[in-house]
Amino acid sequence: MIALKIKSFVFCIVSVAVVTLGFVPVANAGVVTTAETISASDRDARINDITSLLARADVAEQLIAYGVDPADVSSRLAGLSDNEIALLHQNIETQIAGGDALGIIGGVFLILIILELVGVIDIFKAT
Repeated sequence: MIALKIKSFVFCIVSVAVVTLGFVPVANAGVVTTAETISASDRDARINDITSLLARADVAEQLIAYGVDPADVSSRLAGLSDNEIALLHQNIETQIAGGDALGIIGGVFLILIILELVGVIDIFKAT
């Protein structure tokens, strides 16, 4: 009687083992190149830079003023490809803070010339 119970118990364990043998997950291994590793770390650094920029209060206020939820921006940022992240990061890095300085200087100079010609100010004195 005990031998029959042991045999049925062993049979159940072997049956479960045979049935679940086909469900073993397969792990694929491959070589990770240096370029892929650097690309992944560059992507993380770029995303961190963009995220820190978006976390600023003035940027968040401007996004809200445009009707954009900052949480949506973060989720869309995560969905961008590596090339799109690099392009966005490059565009942010090349922007001049405060706008085009040469245009501002030219505008101020033009205003000074107009005020001089009208006679409001006397900057360019003829001696």
